[in-house]
Amino acid sequence: MGMQRREFTLMALAAAVTTARADPSMPVTIVLAPSNLGLRPEGGDEPGTWRAPRVLMDAGLFEALHAAKVVPLDRPRYDTKAQAGTRIRNGLTIRTFSLQLAETVHDVLRSGGFPVVIGGDCSVLLGALYGLRLAGGRGLVHVDGHIDFYHPGNYDTSSRLGSVAGMDLALASGRGESLLTEWPNIGKPLARDVDILQVGDREASTGRTHIPDTQITQITVQRILQEGIDTISQRAIAWLQTNRLQRAWLHVDLDVLDRRVMPAVDSPGSPGLSYAQLAGFVHALCASGRIAGVHFGIYDPDRDRAGQYAKPLVRCIADGVSGIHEVQTTSGL
Repeated sequence: MGMQRREFTLMALAAAVTTARADPSMPVTIVLAPSNLGLRPEGGDEPGTWRAPRVLMDAGLFEALHAAKVVPLDRPRYDTKAQAGTRIRNGLTIRTFSLQLAETVHDVLRSGGFPVVIGGDCSVLLGALYGLRLAGGRGLVHVDGHIDFYHPGNYDTSSRLGSVAGMDLALASGRGESLLTEWPNIGKPLARDVDILQVGDREASTGRTHIPDTQITQITVQRILQEGIDTISQRAIAWLQTNRLQRAWLHVDLDVLDRRVMPAVDSPGSPGLSYAQLAGFVHALCASGRIAGVHFGIYDPDRDRAGQYAKPLVRCIADGVSGIHEVQTTSGL
């Protein structure tokens, strides 16, 4: 499997011809989202992703992003037991946290800023994407080493609690419990299938969660490594243009990085991207002017006791987000 649903030709790529111009007016606001709610407990212990925002800030994230502001959210309480009325782990708490995060993202966007949300696990996507929708944006570029597409249609909800970090894309596309698929003033879904681009899945050949049966467009990590990050970046920009997505959300699960360079995530794997490849992709999309905000998540400091991965991650994030200061003028759609 490579790029599904739409294969962009050279003519489509020509629509992405750009001329860079400086745009120093776009202030970055860092939103700290210290959540581990979407992950399973490990040996009875809470996952450590909630610590990632503070660890990355201590590693120099504020300075590297030249951020104008930091908005820290309170850490939500993790519950190891099922909550009443839901078969989703921490489902009620995730909804509450998502509403808080959405309000914060909405406020940043409304003020003309660029929100960089630092998680936390992948459940953070829901609140960030909801905030984008409230601000009038739409569309999702979902960068992840897995498709995170579990939902009641492809697993037995009675046998185990669902973990949102493995179902965030399904929930964002409206599949799953109404608790996390229906949102005030938006309804559902947060993103239509045709407005979703999934980038980086390394397990597409298994087809176990049936993403090929949707209208979601997909670019596997194998295709990225075969064609090169520059070509794939232009394909993604062409997809944004073709779908007339002017203000989409960019979600980055850091397990898209190869485990040889980033093992400190919930589900490390290979093949994957290098820091330079990920930074290049994020930079290109941010420079397209079609990304309204971005989330980085799933780094777990508990898996990085020596602290060796925080600074490379900060550099990767900063190099990618710096694209917003090189916003592109586009022709075509």
